[in-house]
Amino acid sequence: MTINVYTEQTPNPATMKFMVNKLLINGSEDFATKESAEQSPFAKELFKFNFVNGVFFASNFVTITKTEDAEWADIEPILKEFVKGAVESEYKIKEVTSDEAPAFEGTDLEIKIQQILHDYVRPAVEQDGGAISYKSFDEGVVTVELRGSCSGCPSSTITLKSGIQNLLQRMVPEVKEVVSEAL
Repeated sequence: MTINVYTEQTPNPATMKFMVNKLLINGSEDFATKESAEQSPFAKELFKFNFVNGVFFASNFVTITKTEDAEWADIEPILKEFVKGAVESEYKIKEVTSDEAPAFEGTDLEIKIQQILHDYVRPAVEQDGGAISYKSFDEGVVTVELRGSCSGCPSSTITLKSGIQNLLQRMVPEVKEVVSEAL
């Protein structure tokens, strides 16, 4: 199989989405630091580039966060070639459980919130090179974690309040607010 790599800009100017024509992982894995990538040969190799500041994998893409001093015009071709070679060489990404049948836990209300996040929010967030995960629901406040390109993205607050919060408030009247847990 010939591996093709396509790039897409994300709402976060510091991240670029490198999409491939092959499933890389079921679920997602976030490596926000070089140290966190020790168990992932793929991420560990990416962090060897001095301009890589974060790596996030989901389905058929890897989102790479660059350092402030790097320019996408200079590093994008290098990273595209590396990602192509790494996928062809079948570099391992940390093994995770399948995302196909998520196991939601908690009260009926918490399960409903998790299902909405999974069915409606997750696909949109993944399209922008990120991921969202449910953390908790307490006294009307839903806490989520944003990863990948969403972590540190200037427009993530707008996404969180205008998009996710409005959707959840319409579908689950008990929801008063949605907040993101800092990483």
